[in-house]
Amino acid sequence: MQDEKNGEYVEALARGLAVIEAFDDQNPEMTLTELARKVDMSPATVRRNLHTLEALGFVRRNNKHFLLAPRILTLGSAYLKAVRVDEAIMPELYRITELFGDAANVGVLDGPHVLYIAHLSEARASRRMASIGVTYPAYATSMGRVLLAYLPEEELGGYFRKLEPHKLTDVTVTDLETLRAILGEVRTNGYSITVDQLDYGITALAVPVKDNAGRVVAAVNTSGYSPRLKPDDLLEQRLAEMQVAAARISTLLMRYPALLHSLAPH
Repeated sequence: MQDEKNGEYVEALARGLAVIEAFDDQNPEMTLTELARKVDMSPATVRRNLHTLEALGFVRRNNKHFLLAPRILTLGSAYLKAVRVDEAIMPELYRITELFGDAANVGVLDGPHVLYIAHLSEARASRRMASIGVTYPAYATSMGRVLLAYLPEEELGGYFRKLEPHKLTDVTVTDLETLRAILGEVRTNGYSITVDQLDYGITALAVPVKDNAGRVVAAVNTSGYSPRLKPDDLLEQRLAEMQVAAARISTLLMRYPALLHSLAPH
């Protein structure tokens, strides 16, 4: 993230994006007052942003409530089309789901979260599911742990200094020392397995995706239903193919420089 004190930083744009990002599954519609409270801005500032976003077609109003309009999807789809995610990543996700069923994903770090940039699922079940653009706490996901494990020590230390983990299930690991030890094992082993960490019923295996300089730029995972997926079976049956998938995605990234540059560490 750019320094906010930099003379090139446009605060008005940052505020507009903050207003957009404030809407989520818990707050799909908000009044001006509610929105101002959530983004910690004055009602006058939020009103101007909402007026602009409404004029551009990104926000609508329902009586006194504001909500995102379908046109907001063009912002995310522009990225997917520009960097050609379908060509660079999706072939391997199709191959993985054809081999094992269940779901396959590719994610990157977005602050303290893992952000899903590609997703394919055989079927949707009654448990928390991934989709493109969704974010989850990195400490509780297989891909997040892979991405954290390969961070430079200074960045990882900064992550832990700010981290306040919460129990998402009864077995979610929240002890900082235990999490650090787990990340050490992930880096040593080259993969991460999580069971019921993010939500009940989710078992996942993730491996790193590297660029031509050997830097980890993303992670790819395979996930399924915990009661029928044991960690040892996951390793035996899927690890080798997941490593193949990661290597193939790494190779494909060389053909799509826009995508590679967008994933490269800052």
